[in-house]
Amino acid sequence: MSDEILINVTPQETRVAVMQQGAVQELYIERSSHLGIVGNIYLGRVMRVLPGMQSAFINIGLERAAFLHVADIWENHNNGDTAKPIEKVLHEWQSLLVQVIKDPLGSKGARLSTQISIAGRLLVYLPQESHIGVSQRIEDEAERELLRAKLQQLLPPDHSGGYIIRTVAETASDKDLLADIEYLDKLWSKLQQQVTASPTPALLYQELNISLRVLRDFVNEDTTRILVDSRETYQRMVSFAQDYISSATSLLGHYAGERPLFDLYAVEEEIERALSRRVDLKSGGYLIIDQTEALTTVDVNTGGFVGGRNFDDTIFKTNLEAAHVAARQLRLRNLGGIIICDFIDMESQEHRDAVLEEFMKALARDHTRTTINGFSALGLVEMTRKRTRESLAHVLCEACPTCQGRGEVKTAQTVCYEILREIVREARQFNAREFRILASQQVIDLFLDEESQSLAQLSDFISKPISLQVETLYNQEQYDVILM
Repeated sequence: MSDEILINVTPQETRVAVMQQGAVQELYIERSSHLGIVGNIYLGRVMRVLPGMQSAFINIGLERAAFLHVADIWENHNNGDTAKPIEKVLHEWQSLLVQVIKDPLGSKGARLSTQISIAGRLLVYLPQESHIGVSQRIEDEAERELLRAKLQQLLPPDHSGGYIIRTVAETASDKDLLADIEYLDKLWSKLQQQVTASPTPALLYQELNISLRVLRDFVNEDTTRILVDSRETYQRMVSFAQDYISSATSLLGHYAGERPLFDLYAVEEEIERALSRRVDLKSGGYLIIDQTEALTTVDVNTGGFVGGRNFDDTIFKTNLEAAHVAARQLRLRNLGGIIICDFIDMESQEHRDAVLEEFMKALARDHTRTTINGFSALGLVEMTRKRTRESLAHVLCEACPTCQGRGEVKTAQTVCYEILREIVREARQFNAREFRILASQQVIDLFLDEESQSLAQLSDFISKPISLQVETLYNQEQYDVILM
């Protein structure tokens, strides 16, 4: 399948849309005010060691201290069963070379590892390792062994460190592999020099920005075109491609049309749809996607789809379509962590197996690691998707100030009764001449109509007049009781 990559650049942010057959499959947003830090390497300082949690907080120069768990300490990971407790490995004020493996998410600081890896176009360099690994996406065992042997022959005899061979290296020439080895060696040598010369905390290596990562990580044999709407970014990408990925140079194009690039390809509309709870299926069914702190749920419904011959057939076809759409939405929205997919109940085991197979096929093109456990006893598909950065909704949205993220607001009647209770409290504490209610139009209208008798009864009870005033800027839950 042919892929197109669209890059929209403004001074404030860069947005990347990966298209397949005219539909947005993946979306990445990098803002200049909040750049992602996954892959960055820091010289940090240990601030606190917590034996009870087997973790430590590391100062890497960010607003919040970063988090290092004992399982992410390379020395322990390498020692297997003889792993030492964290208090035997680290001590406070110790300098430590660390790499970010998860961006800060919500109230949590960045997650760190002491196992360093530096990504190139074809290879990932592991300076602390000695073995050569191969991407799991290359499944043929003979091909994997051939690539290992090929890289081993190209490495100098005195070379130290290990490598992971990336998927794009499958068709790479010896010249390209040698260029990548040289590039990664230079980066590591420069980084080692900085370790001895830098104070702590210090940023030693910064990941490429999103536009250059597109060339390094996203371009493959299916990519037919990369359109960029910024001449400056286009020229920078061409220069990078000529130095490191010559095959990608011919794919790059500068878009100079009057109509915005993302409007032309309907990406803006897709972004709006990706922020909605409901996703409509072509068959007439729909998905409801809810994201919480602990997990994400995907609920499949038949909606208006009546199907063909029988009810089982209708459910099966809806679930098959939902499997593809759900997998795409997980990528598009960048939903991570625990994910529960509630497909419509199917009586046939054959149908369940077919839906699960389609779902796994659809997830196979995901760049992010996913693990799927199949149908549970309750008929739910349980899966995980590695979370390394904020979801699309968390990047673009914030909790609603009206409902405080509940997704619902109190009814006007509920607010009326709250106000009546508030006036009783105030009347017991203060001897005011009059009480004035400031509230939204909906609440005041209710006091003038259905709840007018309640208001009159309260006024008689406290022996004080109560007046009403509409505040047009108040939402339905906002009110004030003014003592006159």
